[in-house]
Amino acid sequence: MLLDLQLDARPDRCEERAHALAGAGAAGLFTFEGPHDVLLPLAAVAGRVDTDLMTNVAIAMPRSPMHLAHAAWDLQLMSRGRFRLGLGSQIRPHIEKRYGATWSAPAARMRESVLAVRAILTSWQDGTPLEFRGEYTRHTLMPSTFVPGPNPYGPPPVLLGALGPVMTRTAAEVADGLLVMPFHSHRHFRERTLPAVAAGMKRAGRTEFPLYPQVIVAMGRSADERAAASTGVRGLLAFYGSTPAYRPVLDIEGWGELQPELNALSKSGDIMTMFDRISEPVLETLAVRGTPEECAAEIKRRFADVADRVCCYFPGYDPPTDQIAALATALR
Repeated sequence: MLLDLQLDARPDRCEERAHALAGAGAAGLFTFEGPHDVLLPLAAVAGRVDTDLMTNVAIAMPRSPMHLAHAAWDLQLMSRGRFRLGLGSQIRPHIEKRYGATWSAPAARMRESVLAVRAILTSWQDGTPLEFRGEYTRHTLMPSTFVPGPNPYGPPPVLLGALGPVMTRTAAEVADGLLVMPFHSHRHFRERTLPAVAAGMKRAGRTEFPLYPQVIVAMGRSADERAAASTGVRGLLAFYGSTPAYRPVLDIEGWGELQPELNALSKSGDIMTMFDRISEPVLETLAVRGTPEECAAEIKRRFADVADRVCCYFPGYDPPTDQIAALATALR
């Protein structure tokens, strides 16, 4: 399996970080909608580091498909054909209160976003008229002045992040790959995600569909290193677990009542109690923990039969480069 890692440095310092991660064995680098723009760090390193690049994810609802298409086209050009556009929907409070955008049926909106971006990219690549008419977005005007012309590397793939069955089915029906949400268990992935993927593939008449699993990792050689890593992982799991949309993952493991408890603690600001509520069984089930070799073995146990690369997160801690290299080697 190939290893994709988060490019977690700010834009003016990300080139050095990108080279360090690539040197440790990362086959790909991805960004997310965090404290910095999701696209600018990739532009800063495109063509300067020998890895694949991906947004994981760019939130689509507040953005026009035209904006996404232009950014994806240019990053595909700058990276010499090594870019993947990963899109996601986010939850309603963030769309309305953080982005100041309009919320509506997420799966239907994401379906149109993927199809509209692809229609624009195809129009530019093939020189065909742009004619996309959807319920939420419409693109029917493309004067030659605004056409970048065929991309020598071809249009980039458009991936979709999903957790629930409807969004997962939608991804398997219209996208070029599924970004499996990092908050999941092995059981949820097997019993909920894969059947939804199969349903979407059947609708589209597909026989192949790439999966990109994402894993939260608590990695360390010593007990002290693993304990420090586990603290960071507990924080991310508590954050995800407090979100109502993610409750199905806890439900399938019999921990559904943990979600409203974490949600109430998040609203009261009791962060440390949130961390404490992520017990050892919860951590072991929803994340991967151990030495680099143990983590690689567990990742391959969960996903090697369905995926050939994996995205790993190291929340709240920064493992030594030699341990990242050991993880990448063991995965390969």
